[in-house]
Amino acid sequence: MASERYHRQLILEGFGANAQSKLTAAKVLVIGAGGLGCPALQYLAAAGVGLIGIADDDTVALSNLHRQILYTTNDIGKPKAKIAAQRLHAMNPEIDIVAHVLRIESINVLEILKAYDFVLDGSDNFESRYLINDACSLLKKPLIFAAVADYEGQLAIFNVKDDKGETTNYRDLFPIAPKPGEIANCAENGVIGVLPGIIGTMAASETIKMITGIGKPLVNKLLHYNLLNNEQYELAIVAGNDYQLPQNEADLMAFKYNHSALTEPMVIEIDATELNNLQQKTSTLLIDVREIHEVPTLNQAIYRQIPMSSFADFLSTDVEEQNIVLICQHGIRSVAAAEALAEKYGNTKNIYSLKGGIVKWRNYFIN
Repeated sequence: MASERYHRQLILEGFGANAQSKLTAAKVLVIGAGGLGCPALQYLAAAGVGLIGIADDDTVALSNLHRQILYTTNDIGKPKAKIAAQRLHAMNPEIDIVAHVLRIESINVLEILKAYDFVLDGSDNFESRYLINDACSLLKKPLIFAAVADYEGQLAIFNVKDDKGETTNYRDLFPIAPKPGEIANCAENGVIGVLPGIIGTMAASETIKMITGIGKPLVNKLLHYNLLNNEQYELAIVAGNDYQLPQNEADLMAFKYNHSALTEPMVIEIDATELNNLQQKTSTLLIDVREIHEVPTLNQAIYRQIPMSSFADFLSTDVEEQNIVLICQHGIRSVAAAEALAEKYGNTKNIYSLKGGIVKWRNYFIN
């Protein structure tokens, strides 16, 4: 039965039963069952990876479905990790699949990663990427990194020795984490569904190459792919010395990965009802920090548009209003903008951010 399932790869020259046995014995953890994780999970399961772990604390949303192809409309509101595990088991009942319905954090990352041989990072935020990278480095686990932004994707393999015996990690690419809101994710900028499909599939390919020993994986290399012109190129990654990795579990636990939680002074997040109450006050300034191309377009007689790309210029001016409310698409950039204003004005003004943004309170803005 198994030989028939994998027949087309078993007959490949240079693959054969030996490579298939390595896949069967492999244990791979995929972090993030979203746009990148879905295609990666499908091809790893179909190829016969013996144990696949899925770590994700999110639930399926309607806006996921154009790119997260393991899910259907009937899955909305259900845990992604559980639904993904069910679909993969139906696809290949001969392998083991474990659903970790949780967020990867400092308190659990080492315990979870220890059970796996390879880690595929398909997370969508910098906090998780740095944490996963540092944990993999500490445990000496091969890390397959995948990411998308706008129309471009990136792929790399870390913590694996190259021909020169050298290793690199994510911090060799980005030693310093960006501040919250400094770089928008796909929820803010948008993404075409096929892009994470392409990069996620390539990540599965790199994982299979790492497990079986075929081909030449992207060790210490960054592959950059552009969807618009179908161009791709590779960059060599070299080890840097302008950062420090955790040396033990205590170091990892002590490091503060959630930078946004440390930002002072704190910003008050409000809902649409509170926004309406503030809007009735004469000394309230409503600021839309989205870029000019984003929709829906708000009434500029009510909402002043100051995109994040030019927000630094706005910070150099003075605001007369006592209450300032920041608004964006999902409530991510608005928090960053509000924090910048709160740092400038301290307690002399009331600074607010609309929690969940326009997407959550769409009817309030459209009706």
